Amino acid sequence: MPFSTFLSTGLEYVEFHQIFNLLCTAATVGIVSVCVRYVLFRRKYSELLPSRKVRWFNILGNVIDFPWTEQARNGFSFNVFSIQVLSGHNSLHPKAQLYCTWASYAPFIIFKKAEAVEALISGTKHMKKSWSYNWLHSWLGTGLLTSYGSKWKSRRKLLNPSFHFEILKDFLPVFNEQSQVLVKHLQKETTKDSTDIATPITLCSLDIREFLHTVKTTLGVNIRAQENSESQYVKSVLRAGEIIMERMVNCWYWIDFLFNLMEAGKELNFHLKVLHDFTLSVIDEKKKKLLSRDSETGTKNKRKALMDVLLEHHLQTKDLTEEDIREEVDTFAFEGHDTTSVGISWALYLIGLHKNVQGKIHEELDGIFGDDVERPVDTKDLQDMHYLECVLKESQRLFPSVPLIAREMTQDTNICGYPIPKGSTCGVFVYILHRDETVFPNPEKFDPDRFLPENCLNRHPFAYIPFSAGPRNCIGQRFAMMEEKVLVSAILRNFTLESLDPRDKLPPASELVLRSSRPIRIRIRPRQKLHT
Repeated sequence: MPFSTFLSTGLEYVEFHQIFNLLCTAATVGIVSVCVRYVLFRRKYSELLPSRKVRWFNILGNVIDFPWTEQARNGFSFNVFSIQVLSGHNSLHPKAQLYCTWASYAPFIIFKKAEAVEALISGTKHMKKSWSYNWLHSWLGTGLLTSYGSKWKSRRKLLNPSFHFEILKDFLPVFNEQSQVLVKHLQKETTKDSTDIATPITLCSLDIREFLHTVKTTLGVNIRAQENSESQYVKSVLRAGEIIMERMVNCWYWIDFLFNLMEAGKELNFHLKVLHDFTLSVIDEKKKKLLSRDSETGTKNKRKALMDVLLEHHLQTKDLTEEDIREEVDTFAFEGHDTTSVGISWALYLIGLHKNVQGKIHEELDGIFGDDVERPVDTKDLQDMHYLECVLKESQRLFPSVPLIAREMTQDTNICGYPIPKGSTCGVFVYILHRDETVFPNPEKFDPDRFLPENCLNRHPFAYIPFSAGPRNCIGQRFAMMEEKVLVSAILRNFTLESLDPRDKLPPASELVLRSSRPIRIRIRPRQKLHT
């Protein structure tokens, strides 16, 4: 080899070696800097707040303290619900109103007591939902559930009249009609040893939402989820929620670009297209009918349902697009049916577990309806269901449909004497809040009498928040209670229930709402004698 060639090759090797060393040094300095930064970051929070202990080199944070579970479809992911339960245990900082726990290097400030919860969610200062809600954007956009600031304020003001009591009374015929469809389906279950009650309840609740917000008021047809549980729309609603939850608890799904290349991402996009296309087609048809009606008869001055309000605002002001309307319709269809159906399912399970409670409900319903199991429920009937309302409230105390409320701090603040840095994620674990034994003695006991008027007099208003509280409380909570009363009363007017599994055999699942990790098995039998 000529000397010049050898020299040139040697110089190239030296230059490459130097560049490689330089890159390794830079990477090492970068990694050390990040580690030091996060160690100091953890120390900062530990000095400001009561905190769970975690070693500086532990990149998993307190996640390593919690059990891991193998998901049916996804391999290994840590059980989010375990974090909720264990991180709120009273043995950890028992006197503290709040404290900090760690998921990797991300701090979560957990609010344990009603006074701290009130300071967090009672006013308009901390209105922004945490980053964890971002996973819902692909489905729901930034509708009422996920938006904040001026957009949330204007939408809430616009939609509040749609949930006025006079509007809700108009929903009763739909509740009654669908409850009778549900009863007919449950009659077929009376010869079986057990029924997973969550399935028929979910389909019924889905039918109710689609009747009210979309199909029946627009196209003159309906999805009929109870009649056709295999329809593509029903499958897409249920599967989209499952995939979004899978994404939330699996960090390898968090990067959009990579997720969209995976099978789960492609499947989610398919289901979302089904849902979005359907809702937009309904909006388009309803818009044409509104334009035709206004051109012929003019707009009537009366209270209007959700989609009417949104579409008329769209037509009159142009500051709402059809996509904005789609966000709100999908938000109410998804958020409403999922939360209400799990609430009813847990209530029926607890009723089937406590025969004395079921007997009192039967007695109350017999006093209202007598032997007539088909008479529609009216508004006076709803007001007379005093004990059933206590039962539903106690069920929501033990199994709140939404077990977690999370907010992001947009400014430095002070709560209960503790400084909370800007950017912090604050979580109210409703499941734990409802088990504060200083408010609810013997908290694991199912006792509907806790919600008799005389037993609620001195209770802190933020100790029981199944529908959240403050300005961002659930706009549909009265709607949900009406639906629960109509469906549960229809079932118990016709059947007796026997829950087949004790509570320790039905651990809650890691989901968007508080589902059971196993089928809720109930034996359903006709009532032999309705009135004596």
